Amino acid sequence: MVKRALINRRPFLLLSIAAAAAYYLLVDSKFPGAGIILLKGVGVGLLAIYALLRFPHRDGLLLALVLGLAAVGDMGMELDFRIGGGAFFVSHVAAMALYLRNRRANITPSQKLFAVALLFMTPLITWLLVANLVNAMQIVLYSLSLGAMAGLAWTSSFPRYRVGIGAVLFVISDFLIFARMDLMATSPLPDMLIWPIYYLGQFLIATGVIQTLRHDLPSE
Repeated sequence: MVKRALINRRPFLLLSIAAAAAYYLLVDSKFPGAGIILLKGVGVGLLAIYALLRFPHRDGLLLALVLGLAAVGDMGMELDFRIGGGAFFVSHVAAMALYLRNRRANITPSQKLFAVALLFMTPLITWLLVANLVNAMQIVLYSLSLGAMAGLAWTSSFPRYRVGIGAVLFVISDFLIFARMDLMATSPLPDMLIWPIYYLGQFLIATGVIQTLRHDLPSE
């Protein structure tokens, strides 16, 4: 029943999940290089299409931009870290604009504290993970935008247990990427965990934002 509703009403979500799962299963196979790069971008790219179709108004378009840039970042990371990181940086800036437009009216002290912790602890932990790398400062500056995005997501009017947690999962997946560059370079764990944690985070963000926009906020 749930699967049938998903196919009939939200086919792009189902296709996105299928593409993300296919990438995870095929990434270490002999699947052609260009094909696997494209497949990597399709998962979150379809979430962008889902957002665009489900709420084709200002905030929905902004979310689609956030996810579309992330899909570009996913593919760019396979070509050059700077290309992927640049696309994700712009995606974070667009996400910050979305969350600032939808600030929670009443933010508790604990919520503010956690948001501030995300803002400052994200670059600090990043520094501890990449301090030995020659481009450490660039990565830390990027992670500042990551922490700001997650902090604003946590204090937005969107559900924290979907959008907020999705943003935190995004932070965790990036920590694993940074750890794979140095401290966990020989460990298989980052390669096993980065993609499912990252994709789940983006999925929660996309569905959480759209659900709120469609049911709780007036369209524009």
